[in-house]
Order: sequence, then C-alpha cells, then structure tokens
Amino acid sequence: MTWQVHSEIYGEVPLLIVRPPGSAACLPTVLWFHGFGATKEVHLPELKNLAGRGLLAVGIDAPAHGRRCRADLEQQFSGMPGDNPQLFRQIVDQAIGELPGLIDQLVARGLTDQERVAVAGVSMGGCIVYGAIAAEPRLRAAAALLGSPAWVQPESEHPALARFHPTALLSITAGQDTVIPPAAAHALHRRLAHFYREQPERLGYQEMAGAAHFMSAQEWASAVGQACAWLTRFLS
Repeated sequence: MTWQVHSEIYGEVPLLIVRPPGSAACLPTVLWFHGFGATKEVHLPELKNLAGRGLLAVGIDAPAHGRRCRADLEQQFSGMPGDNPQLFRQIVDQAIGELPGLIDQLVARGLTDQERVAVAGVSMGGCIVYGAIAAEPRLRAAAALLGSPAWVQPESEHPALARFHPTALLSITAGQDTVIPPAAAHALHRRLAHFYREQPERLGYQEMAGAAHFMSAQEWASAVGQACAWLTRFLS
C-alpha cells in the first residue's frame, strides 16, 4: 500500500501528515502525540496503520521536541517526568493549548472533517490526550496509551469530568509501569463511569498485566491494534 506522506508546519507546530492512497476529500482525522524525548517520525508505523483504515493521520512534534527541539531538554531530565515536573507540565499544557487552533487549520484547509476528529498518544502523549478531551469538545474519540491524567490535573483535584462525555475514551495502561503508573488513569475511569452510564460502550479501560512502560514488540502491537480499532469504530 502506498500512503501519501508529507511534512507541514502549521503556525509553530510541525506535523507529519499521512493520507490513505488516492484520497482527496476531507477525512476523519486522528491527531497523534509521541512520548517524551521522541518525535512524530517515530510513530510513522502507527500513522500508516490509521491511514490504512481510511483516516487522515497527523503526527505532531510536541513542544521542545522534534523540529522544535530544545538543546537543553535532556539535561533537564534523567528519563522520568518527575525529574522536572514543572517543565513536563509546561510541555503538556502547551501541546493541549495548541490543539484547537491546529484542528481549525486542518478543517480550513479541507483536510479534516470537523465532525470526526480524534486524538491519541503514548506516554507523555497519553497525558496530553486526557487534557485535550477536557479542553476540546470537538473530539469524538480518544486513545491514551501509557498516560496519566495526573500530569494535567493534580491528584488532589478532580479533572473536568463532565467535559469528557461523550468523547469515546480508551485508556491502555501497563500493570508493571514504574514510569507512569496506571493508578491515576484507573481512578479516572472509575470516576467517569457515572457520566457514561447511559453509553458505557464509549468508555474503555485495559490494564495489560505484566507489561512495563517499555512494552515488548508483541505487547505494543496489541495495544496499538486495540487503539486503532477503537478510533476507527467511533470515527466511522
């Protein structure tokens, strides 16, 4: 299969846009956020997976990453978000704040069907997903892999729970994750159950027992497959 792959910069946000072969009209769209220290190009296989399902897949370089990398980023961390929580939150918050304008531009350029937009991300990208749902009501679906809502809302506060529904949210966590433990995501889903009580099929949570933050290839393939199927289902 031959995908249409090209790079763009919308405002200050570098994108990697992957279209299904032969597509021309505006499409249901998934915005994909990478993890800390990675780039949008790392997830080209996932973007192609989504495009192969008839979706426009858009990889995004998070603030201070990829084409807008900060030279001192690695010096600020030793591999864990908790090493510099203030800077980590700044990156996550800026990415969330950029999302509405990015969707506006994709719609204005005739690429995206504004009624069918979703967001997905892994690790730091998964943290961004939780904040994006509360901030952007146009999101029809979302998949957070190995992320935590704790990085967009302090544990002592309740996230804007009422804003999540009706976005179809799937969270996939790893039972042995010591980098971003699953507890906060699990607790969020328990609190959200009330808001999804009339549409429970739009709320999904899976904790992969025995898996660590850096999953095996087989575990990762399973997680990505579930996420892509979920997004395709609710964007159709």
